Amino acid sequence: MTVQLILPGGIVETMKTMLVRAADREIGGILMARQIVPGQFEIVDFSVDELTGERAHFVRDHVFHNAFLDAFFERTGYDYETYNYIGEWHSHPRLPTFPSMTDLESMEDLVNGERDIPFAVLLVVRSDVPGEFVATATFHQYGLAPEPVQITQQLGVNNGTSDKVEIKR
Repeated sequence: MTVQLILPGGIVETMKTMLVRAADREIGGILMARQIVPGQFEIVDFSVDELTGERAHFVRDHVFHNAFLDAFFERTGYDYETYNYIGEWHSHPRLPTFPSMTDLESMEDLVNGERDIPFAVLLVVRSDVPGEFVATATFHQYGLAPEPVQITQQLGVNNGTSDKVEIKR
């Protein structure tokens, strides 16, 4: 099954703003999604930890992100069937958006026992120049090798500029 991740224009624009602010530091957080059909997810919100990232390393602050999760589930009426955690995201400033070995090992630990999570997506993004947004995603499932995710960007939030959006597969 090919997993599809839909990135609405507003999500992309907000991420780009955060990436510009972070400059050469990695930032990231968790991704929350709405399941449209099995295997197809639309990102509806994400957390961002702008404080703990370094030039080539990011580890999210669990306290900050747990508070984000609590607020998200309250806002969505605890409708876990429709809205739920889908995975993690972080940036690779001025580097390829392919996951590093550390990234892959971290995701494998996540789905292979660290927590009771049967699957998760890892989204790696970059925005090194104004208007650029490059993204790659992998799907991680208990007991299986990571697979590429098909990423689709929904248009809709555009400030009139001709932004470059590059989605890698």
